Amino acid sequence: MSGMSDMALDVREITSGYRNSIVLRKLSLRIAAGEALALLGKNGMGKTTLLKTIMGYLPTRGGTIHVRGADVTRLAPHRIARAGVAYAPQEHALFHDLSIRDNLRLGLEQASTFDERFAQIEPVFPVFKDRLRQVAGTLSGGEQKMLLVARALMMAPSMILLDEITEGLQPSVIDRLAQALHWERERRGTTLLLIEQNVPFALAVADRYAVLKQGAIIEEGDAKAQRAAPAIFAHLRV
Repeated sequence: MSGMSDMALDVREITSGYRNSIVLRKLSLRIAAGEALALLGKNGMGKTTLLKTIMGYLPTRGGTIHVRGADVTRLAPHRIARAGVAYAPQEHALFHDLSIRDNLRLGLEQASTFDERFAQIEPVFPVFKDRLRQVAGTLSGGEQKMLLVARALMMAPSMILLDEITEGLQPSVIDRLAQALHWERERRGTTLLLIEQNVPFALAVADRYAVLKQGAIIEEGDAKAQRAAPAIFAHLRV
């Protein structure tokens, strides 16, 4: 992790928030290329605000954001997406009146690449193989979450931002999502930043963890260390 060129994401002293409310105050965060970082914390601590700021949906009020060495601090969301960053938000961002196929196509710059890209992710999401014409709004909650992740993977991104994708899901669906993310990292070396309340899932997927409290990172560590879960739960209980 020596230089900026080694970083998939380099957030430096970001200040951000909503109108007159400052949520993040000079927050810094670095993720190496190919690394997975889980960001945990209680509700209202600024986790989603961070992702929206990285993606350009919220303007920065100070600091800089670099993706693979390029300054994206003031770019529009669609330009950040073109820089190789995919975003699966907490709120369902699907087009419920469109088919599964049409929702997946939204992750592509060129519709002509659909068959090739879908063939790449289909082994991880076999539930969609024979249902591409089904309207997305008729899917179960778990299937809609999987569709969000599948759409992100269709982009073949260099980095994926995931906001509490396991919320309200059955254990079997959570296991499927964990497998999909492991598969993506092994196959393409994709960088992950995941916001989570599900500590076991987060630690199973991530290399490192960080705890966010009142807009500041108060602890970081190795996700595979024995003390990781107890340390995180201690912060979540307080």
